[in-house]
Amino acid sequence: MTLILGVVTLVHYYLWRRLIRSTTPPGRVRRVLTWILAGLGVLAPVTLVGSRSGWGHFLAWPGFFWIAVMFYLFVFLLVLEIPRAVAVLALGAARRRADRRIPPAVAARRTTRAEALADRPVPADQQVTADQLVPADQYVSAGQPVPDDQQATGQHVSAGQPVPADQQAAGQSVSVGLPVSAGQQVTGRPVSAEQPTSVEQPVPAAREVRSDGGSKAGPSLMGRRLFIARTAAVAAGVGALTTVGTGIRTALGDPVIESVKVALPRLDPRLSGLRFAVVSDIHLGPLTGVGHTERIVRMINSLRADVVAVVGDLVDGTVAELGPLARPLKSLESRYGAYFVTGNHEYYTANGPQEWIEELRGLGIRPLGNERVEIAHAGAVLDLAGVNDVNGAASGDGPDFERALGGRDRSRSTVLLAHQPVQASEAARYGVDLQLSGHTHGGQMVPFNLVIPLQQPVVSGLGEVDGTQVYVTRGAGFWGPPVRVGAPPEITLLELRN
Repeated sequence: MTLILGVVTLVHYYLWRRLIRSTTPPGRVRRVLTWILAGLGVLAPVTLVGSRSGWGHFLAWPGFFWIAVMFYLFVFLLVLEIPRAVAVLALGAARRRADRRIPPAVAARRTTRAEALADRPVPADQQVTADQLVPADQYVSAGQPVPDDQQATGQHVSAGQPVPADQQAAGQSVSVGLPVSAGQQVTGRPVSAEQPTSVEQPVPAAREVRSDGGSKAGPSLMGRRLFIARTAAVAAGVGALTTVGTGIRTALGDPVIESVKVALPRLDPRLSGLRFAVVSDIHLGPLTGVGHTERIVRMINSLRADVVAVVGDLVDGTVAELGPLARPLKSLESRYGAYFVTGNHEYYTANGPQEWIEELRGLGIRPLGNERVEIAHAGAVLDLAGVNDVNGAASGDGPDFERALGGRDRSRSTVLLAHQPVQASEAARYGVDLQLSGHTHGGQMVPFNLVIPLQQPVVSGLGEVDGTQVYVTRGAGFWGPPVRVGAPPEITLLELRN
């Protein structure tokens, strides 16, 4: 649990930096968004813990939905780190090239004057009020007269410079660079005699400094960085929500029927064509209803299989909580019966797997707890064995291959039901021809399928471990988030061939 808390905390901190800190200025909006994300960060681990007990079932939908969105936000933002970094580097390079084209002396003067104008307060008696503004038709142009006493202050104006109306007089011509009086508005700002500004080195309007570091003429480097951050955040959000929405529809939809033919070299020719309906990881729980079970039963019955194999992780709760959801299993149909082995989740329930073993017996499904049966078909015999999940070892109820497979006739082919593919290495020591497994969900949500090989030898489909063939079904349900991406739910019709 400590590891889960650590991972959830780190992921939410990363999301905060990329989705909130990088896209919002300090202030109320940032604080509100931060508290919302912190609340979601608490919801995730509480949901994981509460989903295994009755008190937390009401958190299942919002909690697991956020876990899925959180995961894919993290994935999309990580993928976008590369183009984001490239874009920032390109902006920096473009800015440096632009700065190199400006002569150093000019750049220094512009910076000094911009800072002086930004920092120096304007005296109250020099501020222009609304009644002092000059209509556009009274702007000074080349050849327009001004009084003699306004030509000695050391200030200059350019063509089109506005001058108060009471300072205009006939008989004096003004040309570019002509001095004007104190208080004259220059480049949109009142100045005094101590602040001469000439046309030779003006402070360009396009470089006027704003509080955010930008300019009036276009976005600054900081503004462009903000644009990149917000674009990446929006792209990640849209990608995550679209992926999760599609994944929910897949997870809650009909399982895919996978038809597979498996050749067993030692199989008696009379057994060729024997068909198994294989299903695993149904995961009856707070997010599934009885309709989930009824649909699976209906689809299995439509296959007209000889044997039904339920290879673990049937439930995520007790019989008292989920018994009604399992009752449709009583309607399963096959020629030689339905069989069940435990998965790891049967050992996670509050009362353990034994109550479910008895419940399934009452529903007509035979549990194979470290035992085997003979399937007689067309005058030949197939050994069908089952072992408990490896998680049962902690309670003294783990897999016992010797009990399930020892002492059998090695000339006969054997099919083993074992929840986890990793159990195939032990099965191979007993000469098992084919192992049917689940557990992996095929990854359930890409890119988890890339991580599963670190623990399991086969992610999904048909593989081989030490000479024993292993078929891994993706499962008909889901665990945790009701989302499947790149691994649709599956019911398998497997046919044996010699």
